[in-house]
Amino acid sequence: MATTTAQTDATWRYTWGIRWRLWRRNSGEFWRDLKKHPAAIIGGVVIILYVLAAIFAPQITWHNPELGNLRNRLLPPVWMEGGSWDFPLGADAQGRDIYTRVVYGARVSLAVGVLAVGISVIVGVALGALAGYSRGSVDDVISRFADLLMAFPFLIFAIGMMAFLGPGFTNLILALTFKGWVEFFRLARGEIISEKTREYVEAARVTGRKHWQIIVHEMLPNIVQSIFVLTTLRMGFMIVTEASLSFLGLGIQPPTPAWGSMVAEGRNYLLNAWWVSTMPGLAIVGLVLAINVFGEGLRDILDPRLKIE
Repeated sequence: MATTTAQTDATWRYTWGIRWRLWRRNSGEFWRDLKKHPAAIIGGVVIILYVLAAIFAPQITWHNPELGNLRNRLLPPVWMEGGSWDFPLGADAQGRDIYTRVVYGARVSLAVGVLAVGISVIVGVALGALAGYSRGSVDDVISRFADLLMAFPFLIFAIGMMAFLGPGFTNLILALTFKGWVEFFRLARGEIISEKTREYVEAARVTGRKHWQIIVHEMLPNIVQSIFVLTTLRMGFMIVTEASLSFLGLGIQPPTPAWGSMVAEGRNYLLNAWWVSTMPGLAIVGLVLAINVFGEGLRDILDPRLKIE
C-alpha cells in the first residue's frame, strides 16, 4: 500500500513537472512573439489602465458620481477659460463632475463586457462542443436555433429584448448573452468537428476514456487559443452595444454613470458645452480601440495558420 502511494505521488509530481515546463516554454514563446507587436502591447497597457481606474475609482476621484451642484452647471474643462482643477474635464448639466462619472462609467462598461462575454463563452463553447462531437439530431437542433438567431442583426435584437425585458443591468446582460453565445458556438462546433478526426481522439477512445473526458481534457485545450482570441474581439463589441443601448435609454439608467447615457445627456449641449458628450465618447473609443488592437495582436500570435503563412 505504501509503495502504491509513493508511486502515485511520483507520477503526479512527474506529470505536473512536465506541465510546468511546457507552461514556461509556451509563456516564453508568447512574450517573445508579443514583443514583435508593439501596438498590441500598447493596447494591453491601455486596457490595464482602464481596469485599474475602475477598481480604484473611489481613490482617484473626489466627487459623488450621481450627485451634482447646479452652481457648477456646464463648467468647462480645466484648460478652458473658467475651468477649475476641481472639475478637470468639466461638469454636466446637473453640475456633476464628468471626470468622476467617466471613471465610474468604466466599471459599468467593463462589468457588462466581462459578464456578457464570459457567459456567452461558457454557453457557446459548451453547446458547440456538444453539437460538434455528437452530430446527428443534437447538432441539427442546436445549429438551426443558432441560425435563427443569426438572422437578426445583433443591435436590433438587443433593442427588442430590452424593450421586452425593461432597462436594468441584469436585463442588459440577458439581452446581450441571449444571442452573444452564437459566435462562440459556431467557432467551437467547427473546431471540434475538425479535431474529432485527429489521431489523438481515436487513441483516447481506444483507452476507454469517456466522451466528456475526451472533449474537456483532450479537445478543448487544442481550441482554447481560438476561443481566447474571439473573446477579446467580442469584448469590444459588447461594450459598444451596451453604450448604444444606454444611449437609446434602454440600458443602464441615470443617475448611474454609463458612457452611453452620458453621451445622450450631452446631445443638447454640443454647441456650447461639447465636453459633456465628447469625454465619455472618447472613453468608449479609447477602450474599444485598445481591446481590438490587443485582440488583433493575439490573433497574429496565437493563430497557427497565420504563422504558417
